Amino acid sequence: MKWTVELMPTFQYQSLTSDGMRQSGLITAQNRADAVRQLLGRGETATNISSVNDSTSDAAAPSTPTRSREQDSSRRRFGRPSMSRTEMATLVRELATALEAGLPLMQSLKTIRKQASGKGAPAVLDHLISRVEAGEPLYKAAIDYGAPFDDLVIGMLRAAEASGRTPEILHQLAELLDRGIELRREVMGALFYPFLVALLIVASVVILVTVVIPRVMEPIIAAGGGEASLPLPTQIVLGLAHFIGSWWWICLISVALIWYAWRNWIAVPLNRLRFDRFKLRVPLLGRLGRDVAVARFTRTLGTLTAAGLPILESLRITRDTLGNQAMMEAIDQVEIQVTEGKPLADPLERSGLFPPLLVQVVNLGERSGRLEQMLLHAATAFDRQVNTTIKLVTKALPPVLIVIMACVAGFVLAAILLPLLEMQSFLQ
Repeated sequence: MKWTVELMPTFQYQSLTSDGMRQSGLITAQNRADAVRQLLGRGETATNISSVNDSTSDAAAPSTPTRSREQDSSRRRFGRPSMSRTEMATLVRELATALEAGLPLMQSLKTIRKQASGKGAPAVLDHLISRVEAGEPLYKAAIDYGAPFDDLVIGMLRAAEASGRTPEILHQLAELLDRGIELRREVMGALFYPFLVALLIVASVVILVTVVIPRVMEPIIAAGGGEASLPLPTQIVLGLAHFIGSWWWICLISVALIWYAWRNWIAVPLNRLRFDRFKLRVPLLGRLGRDVAVARFTRTLGTLTAAGLPILESLRITRDTLGNQAMMEAIDQVEIQVTEGKPLADPLERSGLFPPLLVQVVNLGERSGRLEQMLLHAATAFDRQVNTTIKLVTKALPPVLIVIMACVAGFVLAAILLPLLEMQSFLQ
């Protein structure tokens, strides 16, 4: 009689103890969820779990087929339908609600797929369903699809699987995405009216200089004996009108070349760093940009650490959400010093780019062991600060632009009235 022994799968894991120490090793379990439960029973939080059998088979595979699979994957990613940030937030919230109601992951994805509309969401869900049915974790399926799954979404999905608190963490992710969308809309709404005023100023100047003033000045020039006898403001305006009328195509080509040169210049990392530092020093707009970045940084870092991600990985993910190269470089320095065992608050303070309130919150959070809670509380305060700054910008920018428009209009008006006044005094 032959006896067959069914061996349980073996998983390689990385985890964090309650003291924050990293652990790694092998564990035998029925599946990944069972491995997570075993680690939680030992007081450890899993950060990465992979099947030894899968990695062994991958290692045993020839190198050429592996390269072809990567090339096929990159080809499949190209041209795939994507999703907007709003659609991603909706998808994550629906998935969290379905899981919270007790549905298994696969059934939850299929239920959401039945109600999906548009072009991007069905394609994304079909891919996730096929990969999860094949036994892949959800975050690996998201990595394989590519955009719209960025580091933030993938990091939260990985934390959800490792911690076993998937519905809760997905709700946190949905709230984080919603707040990012709301913040972007607030900023765009605040800058829309000043941008519209500036556009009207430019359009008015172009029409006055190229159309109105030359027609008004024609009889004056004919009666006065030429442009040389006109006042200096009138000569400047007429010279600009003649140049634009005769060489408008050079103007368009120059604008295109300037834009092309600017794109190449800003693509250099050192130049981008200098420009982003300059933006932070611009009155009003620099303060608004810093407040928006700090609010996003605080909420994202608090959400990631509350989800169980290690602080270094949380910093790496949060760094890419700042949108300012100077502040991103500061976070790189923070990450280096935290790796060396130094507190998080000290390098934040030395950078000089983060407000003292954030430094105090991080310092108290590290000392009390409640960093994630204090960051999320501080994020609410910074959101209020952003709203205050937005109100300040919307109230201050339009008067500044109106003053600029008044100066331009006054110069143009002087260019028209001065020759008329000279002609009147000459006739008298």
